[in-house]
Amino acid sequence: MTNEMRQEISKVIIKVLKSKFDTFPIDAAQPRNAPFHKAFLQAFSEKFNQVGMNVDVMISMSSWMHGLNTTMGQTFFESVAHILTNGTKRSFKGDKFKIYSDQERIISEIMTDLKNGDKIPNMINEDKLISDNANGKLVTGTNFTADCYIEDSTNIIAIELKSVRPNSGETRGEKQKILKAKAALRNQYPNKKIQYFFGFPFDPTSDTDTGYNKKRFMANMVEFSKFCDEEEILLANELWSFLSGEQGTMQEILNLIKSIATIDFFSKFEFINNSQNLIKYTEKYIDILSSWYLFDEISIAQNVSEFLQNKNRKVQSAVFSCPFFENGKYNENRVKVLLKC
Repeated sequence: MTNEMRQEISKVIIKVLKSKFDTFPIDAAQPRNAPFHKAFLQAFSEKFNQVGMNVDVMISMSSWMHGLNTTMGQTFFESVAHILTNGTKRSFKGDKFKIYSDQERIISEIMTDLKNGDKIPNMINEDKLISDNANGKLVTGTNFTADCYIEDSTNIIAIELKSVRPNSGETRGEKQKILKAKAALRNQYPNKKIQYFFGFPFDPTSDTDTGYNKKRFMANMVEFSKFCDEEEILLANELWSFLSGEQGTMQEILNLIKSIATIDFFSKFEFINNSQNLIKYTEKYIDILSSWYLFDEISIAQNVSEFLQNKNRKVQSAVFSCPFFENGKYNENRVKVLLKC
């Protein structure tokens, strides 16, 4: 992983952490109006007491945790995947990416056979059937969005990132969508190799952070093995190493998070987001930047005296502006101004 990638991933980590600090329920014991949940949870009061938690705290924290899960799924995992691959999230419209009528028929037959258990999923065979049936009239395909879309001169790779385990109905729908998407992409780009995967950022059944076991993982989901081949799945460290092209990428991402997500994160954030500290306590400022892999900010700090002597109003304004906005988003314009001068 390059230092530029580390820096970009660190920016995403900081934004996620800042947003969750801002929404943390400081007074978690303050009742949150959730009458139906509370009515059910009263039955577990003694069990909550055994682990030092009450119903009101449980309701408040579960809401905050749900928000973190949503942020991880919709922001963090996708952003890191894009950084590692220089890929994007891309949507396709079925009226522009069409499939042949025979492909539509064979995909319907594949899904029926899988649903009834007449065949076991086999990615290679299914792909061949789709390619062999590029006949008939062109019909409107399905709309689909690839969470991470990567294209070069000879390949197209699309990945559907899943941070939670889909149920049987969702898996069936996603599998059919992916089959149609592969057909549409092959028709549109006949000279390129098309691959489409389910990507799971971690394996909740593993005993280690980065470990995984596909058979166990798939068996832990209702009917997942009924519709999906192991070859269609990228799991845990396999996913992150595939995206980066380097082994051990998942552990490196976790190390980046652990380096930033310390108990004093918020105080460090406030410290570096104060331009006066950049000038008065430059050494401490650089120490924090180094632990957070903010290499551009280190360069700015190392040259702050030079920037202060620059009479250009835009440069002066950039020096005294904050590296991060209040929502935790990085101030890209500031660093562009200072590193250009």
